[in-house]
Amino acid sequence: MKRIFLFLLTNLAIVAVLSISLRLLGVDHYLDANGLNISSLLIFAVVMGFGGSFISLAISKWSAKRMTGAQVIETPTSEAERWLLNTVRQQATAAGIDMPEVAIYDSPEPNAFATGMSRNSALVAVSTGLLRGMTHDEIEAVLAHEISHVANGDMVTLALVQGVVNTFVFFFARIFGYFVDRVILKNEEGRGIGYWVASMVAELVLGVLAMIVVQWVSRHREFRADAGSAALAGRDKMIGALRRLDAAHPQPLPEQMSAFGIAGKNGGGLSALFMSHPPIAERIAALQALR
Repeated sequence: MKRIFLFLLTNLAIVAVLSISLRLLGVDHYLDANGLNISSLLIFAVVMGFGGSFISLAISKWSAKRMTGAQVIETPTSEAERWLLNTVRQQATAAGIDMPEVAIYDSPEPNAFATGMSRNSALVAVSTGLLRGMTHDEIEAVLAHEISHVANGDMVTLALVQGVVNTFVFFFARIFGYFVDRVILKNEEGRGIGYWVASMVAELVLGVLAMIVVQWVSRHREFRADAGSAALAGRDKMIGALRRLDAAHPQPLPEQMSAFGIAGKNGGGLSALFMSHPPIAERIAALQALR
């Protein structure tokens, strides 16, 4: 909760500074005089920017179960399920969080993910492919990686970052649309087609730039979760799990959940900017550099 409060406070401070700067530069007076209120636009941008992000976070467990068909283990029916629950329980206790829901979903791909509204209301799910294709030590490391995501509050952090960038995308796209409509096209009656077209184009362009920022944050948190796994399960176990994943070349989770899996898409050049996960070789090198 403290993390959310501080992040929101920081974002509100940024919005306030932006508003004051536009006022000092006289931009807001010009826009107000021509029918666009900066203060109202800022409020609209904040509501729209954070609204979708927080709704997605609030329904993240429900939507993840629906998209993957994950079945929560209520009562273990096999030794494998008992071991899975006990391992997650031990790691959650060590990480200082409440026991998350534990689920299994049917997929030949070795993968796992964690999601949820908060550190103490999370879901950790693993694929049948991961359970069949990895040793207990490797599975333990993967679970520790996901528990570290939960303990670090990564789902909330990513939602907050998404909310911030969404806010700026909405705000500046509409400023650009208004500029094109009134200054370039000289429209003086309401908001013409130039406003809507220019706003949509600006949203697309700024949305791409925003995605680069969000994915950079996502890659950074993967390194932190790997380090957390090394602390909970052991560095060698996590390195072994990553090597196993590298050899298996697993397909990523559905796009909406790709940032929450143990492995993501590979890419080079410009496409590397849009990767939710660092290359596995870099993750292994970072773990080997840990003391």
